[in-house]
Amino acid sequence: MQGARSSLKNHYAAIAAFAAAYLLIALLVRNSYYQLIMTLVLVWATMGLSWNLLSGYSGLISFGHAAFFGLGGYTMTIAFVKWGLTPWLGIPLGMLVGVLAAIIIGVPTFRLRGHYFALSMLAYPLALLYVFEWLGYQEETLPMMREAPARYMQFGDQRVYTALALVMTVAAMVISLHVERSRFGRSLLAIKQNQPAAEAAGVHVLKWKMLAIMLSAAIAAAAGGLYAVVLLVVTPPTMFGVLTSAQALIFALFGGVGVYWGPVIGAAVLVPLAETLHAELGHIVPGIQGVVYGSAIIAIVLLAPDGIYWRVHDYLSARRGAPGDAPAVTPSPVAAAAAAGTPEIAIPPAGKPILELDDVARAFGGLKAVDGVSLTIKEGEIHGIIGPNGAGKTTLFNVINGFLPADAGGIRFAGSELLGLKPHEVCRRGIGRTFQVVRAFPRMTLLENVTIGAYVGSASDAEAEAMAYAALERVGLAARAHAIAGGLTTNELRRMELARALAPRPRLILLDETLAGLGHEELEGLIDAIRQVNREGVTVVIIEHTMHAMVKLAHHFSVLDHGKLIASGPPQEVIRDPAVIEAYLGKKWVDRAQHPIS
Repeated sequence: MQGARSSLKNHYAAIAAFAAAYLLIALLVRNSYYQLIMTLVLVWATMGLSWNLLSGYSGLISFGHAAFFGLGGYTMTIAFVKWGLTPWLGIPLGMLVGVLAAIIIGVPTFRLRGHYFALSMLAYPLALLYVFEWLGYQEETLPMMREAPARYMQFGDQRVYTALALVMTVAAMVISLHVERSRFGRSLLAIKQNQPAAEAAGVHVLKWKMLAIMLSAAIAAAAGGLYAVVLLVVTPPTMFGVLTSAQALIFALFGGVGVYWGPVIGAAVLVPLAETLHAELGHIVPGIQGVVYGSAIIAIVLLAPDGIYWRVHDYLSARRGAPGDAPAVTPSPVAAAAAAGTPEIAIPPAGKPILELDDVARAFGGLKAVDGVSLTIKEGEIHGIIGPNGAGKTTLFNVINGFLPADAGGIRFAGSELLGLKPHEVCRRGIGRTFQVVRAFPRMTLLENVTIGAYVGSASDAEAEAMAYAALERVGLAARAHAIAGGLTTNELRRMELARALAPRPRLILLDETLAGLGHEELEGLIDAIRQVNREGVTVVIIEHTMHAMVKLAHHFSVLDHGKLIASGPPQEVIRDPAVIEAYLGKKWVDRAQHPIS
């Protein structure tokens, strides 16, 4: 924790140094046009920071941030013109309108993903552009209030606007910094890097997305309000136009997404370049600003796809040493204290049903992937789900876990119905999950990956870190806690995912081919880890094709074939069942077993 506080102070110092240097330069600039450019740099940096809070951290690309920018600008302007409301109050009012718009936009739009989300977001500012033109707000000019200029945010010295914009930008940077280092930001990054894994780890995806878009909208609306004050005039194309949204996106992409310095770097480079070229060559090459922004995107895609910040960061990290070479670590003192106070999981009474499936079915069109499956998982056992490829095993896990709705039947966990619950709600009930293909958050460390899973069972970030470290110890990865997940071996990734499922101390875990792709020694080590987890009181349900390992590991087998449960019982009995042999090897092998050749 002390290291985290020291790191936070370093970030504050860097932001303060930036603000002081920028203010000093602004005080030295005498040319009014360049003073305006310095103000616009900060306005667009703030707009880029607002876009980054949603799209940079969550990965949901927004082409519609002009909606919030324009609503902030028009709310402030109309309140000023119609009601005489000072911009000191009009800008906060615009922020409130932006937040309300974010709620209205977010609820339906977050049902979409990928390019569908991006294109749907584009529709909102375009619709608002036509609405404001239809309402007669083609051009609204702020009246000059010479008797009380400061009251109405009208200053003769352009550098005062630069100072106001700097305060706004620094505030947005500090907010972004705290988001990045909080449960909120880590949850958004988890959603960005692997949403199914985040959901399975207990992350409430819709909640964090809604908070992100509301905070993002408030900051964008503030930028729009100040932009209107500086320019003294608003029009629908300048406030809601496609270029407005594009600029926010371009500055963040150019500087670096997912980090608060990115949009600031992008705006600091591109705005002066575009405005200077427009002033010098605009009469020769109309629209040269668009050429600058288009060229910037092409250059960044070819040379630094993650942006300038990450390009420099990765280069410096490579010179210091590979991230995976991080030394062994110990948890922070607060985390260690929280871990010391965490009770051991008690071994439950043997034989009590914990998970009950009653005639569960799930079809994809005419294909019955799960066909009337009924089985009981007893508390404290290791229950193996086996069957040939395409038998419906992973589909069954997805139904239990809430990723897929069941078409029929019932699922009860510890006496409570699971059907209809979302994955994060299933996780909160006490069910962990791993995946057939490892779903890591590749830009996060091992500890951060597992901490995402611990959030659902913790009251504070320190407690979550302690739980995550304890889970890494349980699977033998504590010494690699600060290694970046993107550079791990298959064995380490499998163990990491197991640790993430164990971090919130679940009563039951679903392991989907956790042993796949491992060598003999790695296999034995992971089997030992699973056995130890089970001895500590966690019920294990595991899908696996490595049959010799499953026979040694599982207490009970259930066999699926074409979605149906064809056998269930002790492993030694099940593997000799003719129906199971036929499902795996074909009918001729059953005949050979029954009529061996003498």
